[in-house]
Amino acid sequence: MTGWDEKQTLQRYLHVGRDALRWKMEGLSELDARRPLTPTGLSLLGLVHHVAFCAAGYFGDTFGRPFDPMPDVEADPDADFVVPAEQSLPDALAWVDRAWAHADATIDALALDAPGRVPWWHPDRADVTLHGILVHMAAETHRHAGHADILREQVDGVAGLRPDNTNLPDDMDWPEHVARVQRVAEQAARLH
Repeated sequence: MTGWDEKQTLQRYLHVGRDALRWKMEGLSELDARRPLTPTGLSLLGLVHHVAFCAAGYFGDTFGRPFDPMPDVEADPDADFVVPAEQSLPDALAWVDRAWAHADATIDALALDAPGRVPWWHPDRADVTLHGILVHMAAETHRHAGHADILREQVDGVAGLRPDNTNLPDDMDWPEHVARVQRVAEQAARLH
């Protein structure tokens, strides 16, 4: 990353997380994208939609650049995680892409020290800069990209960082690896 300034570096890391999230949606059916995969009802589409919702808010309202339309979380507190059935998967992902493009436009338009105010944070810490929001959203995006890795692997076994570099060993005998992990867990349980 020689020659990249701080803003480009932060935006690059944000994009790496977004790209990983977006890849986890490729090839999914409406059902597989939306069905709950955890006891708390988390779905892949809900997770990706939530991250885009956060980006639209943090890079929108925070800097006086609102994004529209936004899910109404006042009427439905889970609206960022549950995309209505009437909205197709392609339409939902197009909204995600537009929200992320809006966030990028804000990042491109403002300096790192540009002030903002997060309306939903406590007033004592609501005053922020673009730099702080970039760090916050890069961390948030990567946190949820890790969730998406696990969820997608449960759906159809797709794993890794991105299609051209999964960051996983190519020659791994996965069934043997899983069996080894299970043996070690059982051995540890007996020993301790």
